Amino acid sequence: MIIFGSPSRYVQGPGTLNMLGAELTRLGKSAALVVDAGVQAILLPAIASSCENAGVSLSVISFSGESSPEGIAALEEQLGGLRPEIVVAAGGGKCIDSGKALSGRLNSHIATIPTIASNDSPTSHIYVLYDAEHRLLSVEKLPTNPDLVLVDTDIIVRAPAVFLRAGIGDCLVKKYEVEACVAAAGRNVFGSGPSMAALAMARSAYDILRADGLAALNAVAKQQTDASFERVVEACVLLSGLSFENGGLCIAHAMTRGLSAVKPVANALHGLQVAYGVTVQLVLEGRSEEFLADHAAFYREVGLPLTLVDLGQSDITQDSFETIAGLTLAAPHMANFPSPVTAPQFVAAMRKAEAIFA
Repeated sequence: MIIFGSPSRYVQGPGTLNMLGAELTRLGKSAALVVDAGVQAILLPAIASSCENAGVSLSVISFSGESSPEGIAALEEQLGGLRPEIVVAAGGGKCIDSGKALSGRLNSHIATIPTIASNDSPTSHIYVLYDAEHRLLSVEKLPTNPDLVLVDTDIIVRAPAVFLRAGIGDCLVKKYEVEACVAAAGRNVFGSGPSMAALAMARSAYDILRADGLAALNAVAKQQTDASFERVVEACVLLSGLSFENGGLCIAHAMTRGLSAVKPVANALHGLQVAYGVTVQLVLEGRSEEFLADHAAFYREVGLPLTLVDLGQSDITQDSFETIAGLTLAAPHMANFPSPVTAPQFVAAMRKAEAIFA
């Protein structure tokens, strides 16, 4: 059995924020905007104007910065008795996850407006909750994917380059994770077998990143969109999201459980964590020296981490290796790796990565 899920509508391009009101009228006439103070100062004038012109009433509620159960409850409290037809989440991954969670509580439509392309959460029906110490608490699911994903690349291109770099990391790992899931006859996020469409999209996204990744980062340096930048953003937000939900995840994302428990790598962006994680996966797969050399060359070209040291862990103890390995091996995504992996094997793979990519 195959289950394939996706956003109802995806809109990308320079200046698309001005289309928001018209797009929202497909879903309803009342909306609550979840946004932090910094993003609000930049985007609210255009959002408010677009909604007013389209006849969509807009309430603004402030995102505190953490996607936690307490934070979600605080968002709902800000609404008072209002029950908007649409929740619009504008910002980074945590803000978007918080908006998803709020829409689930309200049983409303959800529209996402990413301001960075650091991961594929805007298209996904899952959201992550953290505790007050930023430890992963749970991964939750909405009944459906977002109703609208609106990506204004004039906004994305002005974000610091590290966010696009993280998005490239989060995107490229999907090729290897979906391939592993297919080989293992594993399960995707919807609980079905991986679809061939997801595998094709994961491979296509990887090819786009290899061809255009560096050019897209150069576009960010100039803060000017171009065709390469548009292709990379589509890969990082749309293709990556469709790939992982419909194709399945594996070691790279399982490792976020372990990496989030060890500081300072716990503070690294998600996309940088999984970029490192897939390197460990490739070592465990027994890839050839030539393959790993090519992998490393691309990482160095676009500035992705190959080792824990690259992630910021200068003092790597045996306890750190064992903590990461133990929590990773307990993660559900490990079931999508084609062969069993023991803790000593996992630690050995991490040590090997440190040695060969130093």
